[in-house]
Parts: sequence; structure tokens; C-alpha cells
Amino acid sequence: MSTTAVPKTAETTKGKPKWLRVKLPTGKKYTQLRKLVDTYDLHTICTSGSCPNMGECWGEGTATFMILGNVCTRSCGFCGVKTGRPSAIDWAEPEKVGRSIKIMGIRHAVITSVDRDDLKDMGSILWAETVKAIRRMNPDTTLETLIPDFQGVEQHLDRILEVAPEVISHNVETVRRLTREVRIQAKYDRSLGVLKYLKDQGANRTKSGIMLGLGETEPEVLQTLEDLREAGVDVVTIGQYLQPSKRHLPVKEFITPEQFDKYREAGLAMGFRHVESGALVRSSYKAHKHIH
Repeated sequence: MSTTAVPKTAETTKGKPKWLRVKLPTGKKYTQLRKLVDTYDLHTICTSGSCPNMGECWGEGTATFMILGNVCTRSCGFCGVKTGRPSAIDWAEPEKVGRSIKIMGIRHAVITSVDRDDLKDMGSILWAETVKAIRRMNPDTTLETLIPDFQGVEQHLDRILEVAPEVISHNVETVRRLTREVRIQAKYDRSLGVLKYLKDQGANRTKSGIMLGLGETEPEVLQTLEDLREAGVDVVTIGQYLQPSKRHLPVKEFITPEQFDKYREAGLAMGFRHVESGALVRSSYKAHKHIH
């Protein structure tokens, strides 16, 4: 960033600035969903990832589910998901996810997955089957699919387009200069190409997200937003990177709320339909609003 690093004042000496402090989730709707998740042993990214926005999102009837296992074939420097050789596909998973959404009474579901470069179809067939199962069991639930890049293979992307989720999302995660360090096996231009292909082929709404605090500069962030807009992206999320463990990339800077506001205004001026920008923003934050 072009702004200077946050000084070690009283608000940052304990590790994080005050604007990153979160309240414990509360509320009747959250309590009900928490009980259902525990009772039926349901799996959501919200709980397994200890998302700071879980209470707010659940209160609005939104939850995020991960498919294709919990082991990724890639080893991104920012991500807390395990890397290694994934287990075989569970072809019953689409029904399990659909059932979970039905039990929880979710109005808007976000589906994401690990990368499965080990598979010939990179998991795209199970992706499509999951959307079909959710639609069959929950006809009133709207969907966002937060997909991998599928190595840019159009045949795999077409499977997502065919089942027509309300929002198709793919994150570039960081600026061009830092991509090789942050997303080791991914490519900045390939991600932009995926997003453009999806939009050109008729995706209803496309979405992407970036993390800040990894050493990017303000001009680089603005250029990334311009690149995403040129690719036809409708919605963008901008949030603070937080280090999952000591093995992951360190936080270089805590971005101020004022700077996040500046990026929001810049994004809206570029023509994005919706911009979520803030320290605690994650890919699925306020996702239910992004379909309108």
C-alpha cells in the first residue's frame, strides 16, 4: 500500500488494530442454526473457518458450504486449507449439501471447493451435480458458486454455466505482482480470462475478491479493480488478509477503514454494481445482496 504501516500504538500492540475486533455471534436465528449444525453434524465453511461474520450472515439466512473434500492440490501461501493428495470423490455429497441447506432453511447458499487438479474434469461434474441437487431440494434457495479456475478449461467452466447459478464467483485474491508468491500455482491473467469467459458466455452475475495487507500498493489495487471491471465483473469484495498460521505468509500491513472506504468509492466509480470493502469482508460477506 502507499499508506504507511500502522504504528505500534496502544490499539495495535496486542497484535491487531481495534477495527479487527469482532463480537461473538448472537441472535435467535444464529442460535437456531448453530443447534441444527451441531445436531446433524452439518459442515459449513462458516464454522470450520471460524468466520468473523458468521452470526451476521446466518442471521440473514446465508451460509457457505465446501465440496470436493478438505484437501487441496494447490499450496497457496495465504490459505489455511490442507495441501496434499485428496481422497476419492464422494458422489453422495451433492445430496448431503442439499439436505444440509434444507435442514438449515438457508435462503441463499454459497458453494465453494478446494482445487482438484488431480481429476480429469477438475471436479466440475460434481460441481454441476451439487447445484442440481440443491435446486431440486431447495427450489426457493438462490445460489452463488465460488469456483476454482479449472485451469481455464472452457469445457469445465461450461458445466457451471449450464446449471446457471445466480452468481458465479472466482477470486483473483491479490494484485498481479504478488500472484506468484500468494497463489503459487495460479495465474493472474488466467483468472481474468476465466471471469471474462463466464461473462461473455452469459453468466447472470460475476464476482471476484481480493485481500489486502500482503504488500500491495494503492496503484496496484486500483489497477486490479480496473482489470476486473474490464473483464466484466459485476461485484467485487475487498478484505484484510489475516495469517492463518506461522507457516503462512505474514501480514505486511493492517489496512485502515478509511482506506477501505476509498477503495469502495473507487470501485463504484469504475462501474461495479456492488462493492464490499472492509477489514472483515470475506468472499461470501453479504452474498445475498449480490444477486440483486
